[in-house]
Amino acid sequence: MYNEVGFGFAEAVYQECTEIELEMCEIAFYARKGYPLFYKGKQLKKQYEPDIVCFDKIVVELKAVSTITDEHRAQLINYLRGLRMKLGLLAVPE
Repeated sequence: MYNEVGFGFAEAVYQECTEIELEMCEIAFYARKGYPLFYKGKQLKKQYEPDIVCFDKIVVELKAVSTITDEHRAQLINYLRGLRMKLGLLAVPE
């Protein structure tokens, strides 16, 4: 991906490129779809909008960084808990 658009763009640019790639590969996905969040059994007004969810069960979190950190991993784990999903992927567009 960096070969096509270059380095240094915001994640939104790489997200759009990733969406194009997923469409070209005919992979079922949602981008920025709102999912409800709950606290002590009550639904919150705020929703979580993962970057991408593939096949209704894999959360794909895009990062426009050169290195994935423990904070990125913890963020994805929290997203998975909040969405009650088990599979996640941290992706650095290349």
